[in-house]
Amino acid sequence: MKKVSIITPEEAALKVQDGDTIATGGFVSCACPETLSKALEKRFLETGHPQNLTLFFAAGQGHRDGTGGDHYGHEGMVKRVIGGHWDRAPKLGELALNNKIEAYNLPQGVISHMYRDIAAHNIGTITHVGLKTFADPRNGGGKLNDVTKEDLVKIVNIEGQERLLYKGFPINVVFLRASYCDEYGNCTVHREIGPLDVTAMAQACKNSGGKVIVQVEKIVQGGSLDPKLVAIPGIYVDSVVVGTEEENMQCLGMPYDGALTGESASRLTLSRRSRWTLRRSSPAALLWSCRRTLS
Repeated sequence: MKKVSIITPEEAALKVQDGDTIATGGFVSCACPETLSKALEKRFLETGHPQNLTLFFAAGQGHRDGTGGDHYGHEGMVKRVIGGHWDRAPKLGELALNNKIEAYNLPQGVISHMYRDIAAHNIGTITHVGLKTFADPRNGGGKLNDVTKEDLVKIVNIEGQERLLYKGFPINVVFLRASYCDEYGNCTVHREIGPLDVTAMAQACKNSGGKVIVQVEKIVQGGSLDPKLVAIPGIYVDSVVVGTEEENMQCLGMPYDGALTGESASRLTLSRRSRWTLRRSSPAALLWSCRRTLS
């Protein structure tokens, strides 16, 4: 089995070309691929490239402080942004308000489905979600400013019912965050707050002929990961970057907390069971339950 390519953040940034469509993972302050986005921002500020990118994301990313989506908030770096939640990236928002970029706001859940439909080579995502709202082309089709002209949403009629067709498009590069990766590229997200869209995003990019680049906390020996924990199979992964400890924090500025992953849930459940046992059972049963809790 072929081993995955392990590269530096700078090498990852060089894989993004002018005019590419790039999708980034993350949910507000969680699971953001900060090492990758920071490296791409640094390259642009130093060289002026890559330029004219299309940035595609579902959930907003960042702390409104230059992190997350704000790494892309430079005039000339992006020409178009398609996002489900803009609040976390005020620099991008300022570019949109000043007509410096083409800007779309589509329903966040629809974008999550778009990843799956792009992966399946479907013509787009067909849904009732967005009808008679800002996403409906009769109400602007998600366009946020005057320079945004292309219609990405279309009204279709299926079996006598109105639906919206959100048009699909290829993804050239995807930046994702995972926890551990084995030497064959299999990635887990067991230390993240959830799997989010990482599987579908990797599939969408790979099936578009693009490059899947994953930031991880550490590389482990092949075959040592529990297969049930793998969220991004190695067949989808082109390159892996090991991030710094700070940039791999579970949430921006916050160290790992097992309560957010479910790791601590079993102890919490047993503790509650022990309190129930204290009220209703014999001392022997209580002792047995407490031993289970502490083991």
